[in-house]
Amino acid sequence: MTSKIKPAKGAPYARIMGVGGYRPTRVVPNDEILKRIDSSDEWIRSRSGIATRHWAGPEETVATMSVEAAGKAIADAGITPEQIGAVLVSTVSHFKQTPAIATEIAHRIGADKPAAFDISAGCAGFGYGLTLAKGLVTDGSAEYVLVIGVERLSDLTDLDDRSTAFLFGDGAGAVVVGPSKEPAIGRTVWGSEGDKADTIRQTLPWDVYRESTEDVRFPAITQEGQAVFRWAVFEMAKVAQHALDEAGITAEELDVFIPHQANMRIIDSMVKTLKLPENVVVARDVETTGNTSAASIPLAMERLLATGAAKSGDTALLIGFGAGLVFAATVVTLP
Repeated sequence: MTSKIKPAKGAPYARIMGVGGYRPTRVVPNDEILKRIDSSDEWIRSRSGIATRHWAGPEETVATMSVEAAGKAIADAGITPEQIGAVLVSTVSHFKQTPAIATEIAHRIGADKPAAFDISAGCAGFGYGLTLAKGLVTDGSAEYVLVIGVERLSDLTDLDDRSTAFLFGDGAGAVVVGPSKEPAIGRTVWGSEGDKADTIRQTLPWDVYRESTEDVRFPAITQEGQAVFRWAVFEMAKVAQHALDEAGITAEELDVFIPHQANMRIIDSMVKTLKLPENVVVARDVETTGNTSAASIPLAMERLLATGAAKSGDTALLIGFGAGLVFAATVVTLP
């Protein structure tokens, strides 16, 4: 049977055209975290590599941080908000089940009735969004797609939990994905391991508030640290190598490595396992930004480009991994 549907007429390839970031003004050092937990600055730094993180104030909402990052990415891409055909927002800290925060953000940046939806894929959410954006551009459903990773994880942090109180930060990172005449976003290696879902989880579901007649502590993010560490170090290095292979890139040809900023020890272990040469620039934004989940990769990318540590046209390996457990890795050309 012959199909009557016309073939899609999108761009031959897609690329990241611009990047932007927003970090809240309040910087929180380890000393402030230590007021609530029995630990030390030395222990926090040795376990995670984190010295400071940014926490959002009352006016720095998921929406406002996203709008700031999006504006920078759109300007960097050299387009106007009206040209954005889709807005994809990855977050786990927008507390309205509906509507999606993406629609509000799309309106506030001045986009002209774009497709807009949220993604819940934890720390791999930016990679998921980037993959979907690439498909929209090459399919022809949108010429330009705005992908945002944004979190206010300070709202989901248990300040009395010694294992997680120091980990999380807030912020937003955004990129614009548009048409390209040559490959600039490789095939994504992504997936999930739902049998390990409990290793990173919310302490209580939201419906506990509806069903409980007693005072219930607000939900927070908790994790089984050692299990997550082993999974990230051993399994995610394999995923990262797979992404390199799919892109036809060797470690020696790589310019930049931008992993999810979960933990400095995880980052360093992955660099060693992948046998990355010393000339490869490695994002270590976690030291001053903490773990910002879906925002961590675009924030780290923005900082590397802003400081000159990485440059436009560099080949970069991106990998995100986290709650679900989910993961996504791909090789891109930096804008």
